[in-house]
Amino acid sequence: MSDFAYVGSELNLFAGATTWKCYVRFHLRPYLSGDILEVGAGIGASTATFNDGTQRRWVCLEPDRELADRIKPNLPAKLTNCEVVVGTLSDLGTGDQFDSILYMDVLEHIEADAAELARAASHLRPNGFLAVLSPAFPWLFTPFDAAIGHYRRYTKNSLRSIAPQGMREVKCIYLDSAGLLASLGNKLFLRSPIPSKAQIQFWDRTMVPISRYADRALNHAIGKSILGVWQKVH
Repeated sequence: MSDFAYVGSELNLFAGATTWKCYVRFHLRPYLSGDILEVGAGIGASTATFNDGTQRRWVCLEPDRELADRIKPNLPAKLTNCEVVVGTLSDLGTGDQFDSILYMDVLEHIEADAAELARAASHLRPNGFLAVLSPAFPWLFTPFDAAIGHYRRYTKNSLRSIAPQGMREVKCIYLDSAGLLASLGNKLFLRSPIPSKAQIQFWDRTMVPISRYADRALNHAIGKSILGVWQKVH
């Protein structure tokens, strides 16, 4: 039984960021089939967007029992393929193998990130995918990052440096270039310790749609978040 308690308070705030989650899903769609493990599933906000019911099995792994208990009530009733496990990778059996493993805004909360990804790779089937979405650029690190338990923000180089052995890079891109400008503005001028609901709604409804076009025009060279996907080759 897990006695872990998540220190962050932002999950409810970002749960309504559906435009952003749909944008991330667009980039993850090729890797969302078969048996999926979502590490650090929180309250199921990403699960509700990424899981369309066609997957054979979707395991929500969440170490905080109070959060885990909220996952199923937050999901559409049609998602009968979803199961919740309270714990971490160490609570899975060696025979638990998956076609894709997702870390959606989770890896930055784990101090030993390279070791975590190495453990995750051991639960991937051959040709399976490991996907990581995390905050980008250390120079954007704010008191908000610290308050919700972030150890770091990533660059392409730092994320690539912890990719497990035996994995082939499929993509490593930055997302949300417009959001990066908003985050920088907040850090330099507003200095808000936590974004308001109105700020989240403005970012999600106005800035993320801009990013969908700007990111492509900029060839994903900059953004508030980073997305890495690797495939297990052996």
